[in-house]
Amino acid sequence: MNCGNEQYHAVVIGASAGGLAAMEKVLRELKSSFCLPILLVQHISPNVESYLATHFEYRSQLTVKEGEDKEPIRRGTLYIAPPNYHMMVEVDGSIALSIDPPVNYSRPSIDVLFETAAQYYGQHLIGVVLTGANSDGAQGLARIKQKGGIAVVQSIESAEAQAMPQAAIEAVEVDHIVPIEQMGDFLNSLCECEK
Repeated sequence: MNCGNEQYHAVVIGASAGGLAAMEKVLRELKSSFCLPILLVQHISPNVESYLATHFEYRSQLTVKEGEDKEPIRRGTLYIAPPNYHMMVEVDGSIALSIDPPVNYSRPSIDVLFETAAQYYGQHLIGVVLTGANSDGAQGLARIKQKGGIAVVQSIESAEAQAMPQAAIEAVEVDHIVPIEQMGDFLNSLCECEK
């Protein structure tokens, strides 16, 4: 599979309160030809059995799975951080899982994913902060921007919980502020693939 636009190599997305509905809207619009891997941190209770992969699999044309430790990151796949684990990108481009202490009261933490992904992908990374009721993701998005990647935030007006997009916009010179209804099409425009 060749990507028509080799500028970007991966997408990282962070979501908290309201994130399930927001991600459903994004995934519904993503084309089957969308070539980039997506790594998602959705804040979820640490004590529940994970249902996110199953939930999103029926709403997406991408391959959807929970991230596994030491797993290579493949194109066209949505990797979801498992409950109570930080998900990171290793120096060799594989996924790492960690039970290090919570960051921003969260495990998984959006900042942890964003910062490690920024270190690996640099200017080839797209960071997306969606709805949420805290500030997790703002610092990580700043690191993505610092490394030359692109910073994207859901518009505050379209967010169920506005604190997280607001914190990101205040912390980062954001490249694009996108209503959630248009986010999937916006991501499609960044990478069209030929099978």
